[in-house]
Amino acid sequence: MRLLELRALTGIHLTLVCHRPHLPAALHQVLQTADYCVTADFQAARCHYYGTTAPVHPPADEPARPTDRWLTLPALDRLVSYDSPIPCTAPCAPPPIVFRHRQPPAPLSEQTAREAARRLAAVTAHPRLAAAVAAALFTGASFQQLATARPGDYDDVTVALALHDRARYTDGCASHRVPPWARVFLKAAVCFARLAPGQGQHLLAGPHDRTHLLRVAEAARMRPPQPPVGQRTGPVGRIQWDWRERKEAQCYDAMLTRHQLPPSA
Repeated sequence: MRLLELRALTGIHLTLVCHRPHLPAALHQVLQTADYCVTADFQAARCHYYGTTAPVHPPADEPARPTDRWLTLPALDRLVSYDSPIPCTAPCAPPPIVFRHRQPPAPLSEQTAREAARRLAAVTAHPRLAAAVAAALFTGASFQQLATARPGDYDDVTVALALHDRARYTDGCASHRVPPWARVFLKAAVCFARLAPGQGQHLLAGPHDRTHLLRVAEAARMRPPQPPVGQRTGPVGRIQWDWRERKEAQCYDAMLTRHQLPPSA
């Protein structure tokens, strides 16, 4: 019933795979309110909703790219971060973001944004996780700050997403303009929050979703810049999400060591 409500709200097509020779009676009764067809051919079901499986060629001015190529995106540099923003418990209408302590994330090119959206839609059907990765790409926010967003923090009129930071670890509470390619993910997350009241306190990532979020990004072959070959640690091929954070911490420790006063005699 929740899935049918999601279908009615978003207009998406659903394919239900039933691992039985016949539909159960309860499912058959629920489907009476929906326009549906039954098929024993999964490939036929795909063609019914998505058309033929003929390859889609890129535009003439866009070279073909391998689908397994990693998208290395600097906006994901802070996804794993040591900051600890505090969410706002009272109503908060923050102003547009002003990047005071960090560089703003570079906007994705139209080609990269289209590819990122395609990959996210292909690797996960979870609205919150897909929206969280999308939000990280246009905000450059950390996982902890993404977790401060509540369903009311997406404004469909101004098309802005509010993230909170009462302790001002970064730039304080601020709203971020949502680019056109990411709006469908934010709208889906809002719909999901309405349909799942038990999980609706979080619009994007929840406090225990860090691992799931990183796995979604890796499944979509998206990662932050990686260390040079000689500086890599851990198993070969493993994505190092905290390389930038560790590099900054090491620079900070080195600075403290250089300026440490000698012990008094």
